[in-house]
Amino acid sequence: MARTTKSAPHAPGKLAIADDPKYSQAVQNYESALKALQERKFDRAKAAFQKVLDGSSKELADRARVHMCACNQQLDRSPLQFTTTEEHYDYAVSLMNSGDYVAAREHLEKLQNKAGQLDYLLYGLAALDCLTGRVEDALRRLDEAIRTNPSLRFQARNDSDFQNLAEDPRFTELLYPDPNGEPAANYEQA
Repeated sequence: MARTTKSAPHAPGKLAIADDPKYSQAVQNYESALKALQERKFDRAKAAFQKVLDGSSKELADRARVHMCACNQQLDRSPLQFTTTEEHYDYAVSLMNSGDYVAAREHLEKLQNKAGQLDYLLYGLAALDCLTGRVEDALRRLDEAIRTNPSLRFQARNDSDFQNLAEDPRFTELLYPDPNGEPAANYEQA
């Protein structure tokens, strides 16, 4: 007589979790919500978490509820308020130092549009340009900053943000001009 193995019967109407399309959709919504949250896209994260809350998974809904509170807190925050241009500049530099170059550039350019060609704004933009590989812009802005405030020449000599330019002769000319020779090249845009 042949032996057969019996498998446990599935209960009628019960799907394994992996086979449940509603659960799979809830997991996808949860994962996309987490990704949006990590990217600080709080509106999108909140909408995706809401879909999880509307789904059938209590466990995911509980987690989504906690993350939605974080989204709501971020969305309820008033925009950053700075009392001085210097305070706003310091914030932009902190963004640069943390590696958020896109946000740093947004803040520095907003400041420049508002406050004009201040020497430290030009210097900050030059450093950011250097960090992001925009060599020509970095040289031009650093030249403008030094023309506005020659003491920035000494600061740039020891600033690690300009290490990408250390071997560039144009950078050396800006920082160590020949006192008896021709003035340093002008990097003004034509």
